[in-house]
Amino acid sequence: MHAWTPTSPLGPDHPGAGLPRLYTFRRCPYAMRARMALLQAGRAFDAVEVSLRDKPASLLALSPKATVPVLQLPEGGVIEESWDIMRWALAAPDAQGWWARAQSPANLDLLRRNDSDFKQHLDRWKYPQRYPDETLTPQAHRDRALEVLLQALEARLRSAPWLGGATPCATDLAVMPFVRQFAAVEPAWFAMQDLPALRSWLNGWLGGPLFAACMYKLPAEGAHRFPPL
Repeated sequence: MHAWTPTSPLGPDHPGAGLPRLYTFRRCPYAMRARMALLQAGRAFDAVEVSLRDKPASLLALSPKATVPVLQLPEGGVIEESWDIMRWALAAPDAQGWWARAQSPANLDLLRRNDSDFKQHLDRWKYPQRYPDETLTPQAHRDRALEVLLQALEARLRSAPWLGGATPCATDLAVMPFVRQFAAVEPAWFAMQDLPALRSWLNGWLGGPLFAACMYKLPAEGAHRFPPL
């Protein structure tokens, strides 16, 4: 991977002003999956790092829900959900099969588990102070997160190196940021679990060039070029 840095803020007359513009937040797992899909697809885009405490008026005008990621298309369309951004980036054309391999019933089930039950348990383990009325302990949510997703991921990854089989797919990109977040809550505990294939898979992504490019720290002000990997 070549080294790169973002350009200066882009105005409406900049030569790249016709590129898609992604409103993103560096540490948000939904935004991570969108950035990785755009980079993997080789789609150049501009990016705006959003301050969650001071969301830009341009984002609010595009998407009243104002949650990242949001992709503004050059022709005027807006995509407000991370999986839909991944579809836009990877599905047409899909010469390498990243999108097609993610459409199997097993992979769609993993995505559903990740985005529903697993995410709920993850949040209540990582941020228990946000749920003062919760009846389960954070550790109970941690254990349920293992049951609803991580054990299934381990079983899949013991039979193949990627969720796409011999090669990765969009499901790998969609799930990995959430597994990363889970593993970081109590790294010593996570390292002791019977999840060797899952840890190997996660470490492979975290040490790879795609994730490194995805996590480049953008300047806080304005839109900046996010060139292809």
